[in-house]
Amino acid sequence: MGATEEDYNFVFKVVLVGESGVGKTNLLARFTRNEFNHESRTTIGVEFSTRTVLLGAAAVKAQIWDTAGLERYRAITSAYYRGAVGALLVFDITKHQTYDAVERWLKELYEHAEAAVVVMLVGNKTDLAQAREVPAEEARMFAERNGLLFAETSALDATNVELAFESVLKEIFSKVQKQKERGGAAGTVELGGEHAGSAAPARPERRPCCLPL
Repeated sequence: MGATEEDYNFVFKVVLVGESGVGKTNLLARFTRNEFNHESRTTIGVEFSTRTVLLGAAAVKAQIWDTAGLERYRAITSAYYRGAVGALLVFDITKHQTYDAVERWLKELYEHAEAAVVVMLVGNKTDLAQAREVPAEEARMFAERNGLLFAETSALDATNVELAFESVLKEIFSKVQKQKERGGAAGTVELGGEHAGSAAPARPERRPCCLPL
């Protein structure tokens, strides 16, 4: 389920948020490069990777941003969230304190991202199910109460990683299509904010980036 990098109709900015060590960088690497690094160290410096997926006849380029280790200093700035139309809010199913922090992250997301941001709650590290501290049903109910999508994943063995990212992209795409049907301007598709250019039909862009694709 892919397309060439330069041939796409939309660019959607998706951010990864959550406590340090929950596996955000490995989720990003698994989805965009099908890699997992057992020696994964804290990322330093904001970075993002892209991957283009086909949703029906449309090619959608996901630009996925990683918090780059700043979350441990609570130093994530509004620039990180700006223009984000999707988010994966990640916790570690084996560490309850990472789940306890979810509400704070959700509040921060809603303060800084687009008004119509699509959020999925992600319980990562299902490969360590024997050490589980957060019941799936508890997290699922929290997601339902707060209008979030929900999935449990393993970046290590790739379980549900595609499903999680693609579910978020499909939901964003669905919102864009509905807005177009309601008569959004032909040139741009806004998802609720002045910075929603990331949801606009894209022109091919070439810009240097820190990561190999």
